[in-house]
Amino acid sequence: MSTPNKRDLEPGIVTDLAGRTTYGSYLQLDRLLDSQAPRSSPAHHDELLFIIQHQTSELWMKLLVHELDAAVRFIQADRLEPSFKIFARVGQIQRMLFEQWSVLETLTPNEYLEFRDTLGPASGFQSHQYRTLEFLLGNKNAQALAPFAHTPAVYQQLKDYLQRPSVYDEFLRYLARAGHDVPRDRVERDWSQPYEASAGVMEVVRRIYEGISSGSDEHWDAYEMCEKLVDVEERFQLWRYRHMMTVQRIIGFKQGTGGSSGVGFLRKALDLRFFPELWDVRTTLAPPPRR
Repeated sequence: MSTPNKRDLEPGIVTDLAGRTTYGSYLQLDRLLDSQAPRSSPAHHDELLFIIQHQTSELWMKLLVHELDAAVRFIQADRLEPSFKIFARVGQIQRMLFEQWSVLETLTPNEYLEFRDTLGPASGFQSHQYRTLEFLLGNKNAQALAPFAHTPAVYQQLKDYLQRPSVYDEFLRYLARAGHDVPRDRVERDWSQPYEASAGVMEVVRRIYEGISSGSDEHWDAYEMCEKLVDVEERFQLWRYRHMMTVQRIIGFKQGTGGSSGVGFLRKALDLRFFPELWDVRTTLAPPPRR
């Protein structure tokens, strides 16, 4: 006798939910699922994909900012080890952001052109959460505040992130507190300016790496943090690159909706670096002496 192709509800499953917290009420699904408003008329089938792609990206970026803010607080408190767990989560969130470009890549140029005009001047460049991430990671640029002048609260929030130390700045300050010879002009400076590579910082980083190579674990936490930050930057660059290639695949070399040169503008971002010494040190390292 065959088994019925169904699963009965277990007696303990709660079905009387009147006046109680439900899955939908906890997640505010009414608001969330009602926030997609295609503007094409008649509504184009693929516009919903375009909207959800960007809305989910914004949700992941919100979580990234939340996690990186927490990591900064741990670094400020000289507690690197708890931040490592956070950076592991950050890496998985970045992976989600990177991989979801493959969904948008199913949108063909012909399909996008049918509703692209409805965007007007709207552009991902106007994402305040993306700009927050860039500032948190050290790509400071006061000019990038301009698109947010019409929203004072967002503008002020971004200005605050612009003027505070980045994740890398806080790590260098930690190294200085731990006794490393970090140049004073790297730990006391105008935080609103982009970070510039320093020979003094390079020497500090080199000593940390060479110490590990020699078998010492004295600065293992600092070494581990260096590698965590390299992970973050590598994934961020892959995200930038995948974004650029997705745009090129869909619109070619057309001008962006926000007025940029499009692919050309996105390509320039690939030359921007967050943690230069952590990459440059790799060129200088030599094999440890044989024992």
